[in-house]
Amino acid sequence: MTDQGNWRQLAGMCNLYSNTRTQDAMRRLFPGLEDRAGNLGEGTYYPNQMAPIIRHSAEGLELVLARWGMPSPAFVLKTKRDPGVTNVRNLASRHWQSWLSPAHRCLVPVTSFAEPVKGGNQWFGAADPDRPMFFAGIETRAWRSVRRVKDGETEDDLFAFLTSHPNAEVGAVHPKAMPVILTKPGEWDLWMNAPIEAARQLQRPLPDGALLPIDPAAENGRLI
Repeated sequence: MTDQGNWRQLAGMCNLYSNTRTQDAMRRLFPGLEDRAGNLGEGTYYPNQMAPIIRHSAEGLELVLARWGMPSPAFVLKTKRDPGVTNVRNLASRHWQSWLSPAHRCLVPVTSFAEPVKGGNQWFGAADPDRPMFFAGIETRAWRSVRRVKDGETEDDLFAFLTSHPNAEVGAVHPKAMPVILTKPGEWDLWMNAPIEAARQLQRPLPDGALLPIDPAAENGRLI
């Protein structure tokens, strides 16, 4: 498949997720976390929207808001507008090389996520509702681009998250990919701090049975 074909495939992957974990809960998970995200409530997030991420700061880790969608490679853009790339699969691509160091890695809080199916979306959540989940993400700051024509050029902090081949639950509805989800403190530390040669081992699906499909009648990926 051509590079162009690989990038076009991204549109069919996860482009909707929710987070209900509170800021207090995230501060308990990451002692010393600097909270710069303002007053967050429960949220459902689409591409190009602002969402919370945990990233490195000069003092340690900080919780901030960033726009979902990393810069696109120039060859896929037909106009000056760049809607951003929400999912990252091929870490060997030259496009991602400058953002793979620990300084550009982040954790994206997630409670449930959706994969597109005919007529709507299928949501997935943790089989253990008390288990915290984070997407393995990358981020960049102060990036200038045209995200929406009506806004013109803006300067944004941006993020996206990794995908891998799916586990059994996700593969039943989306056989090509699922988000890379980290659920253990050791995984969070490895992703945020290890050289990419070690951290990239985390680019794999959750074990079968770790996720459950959520009833499509559920609101925003949460059971009613």
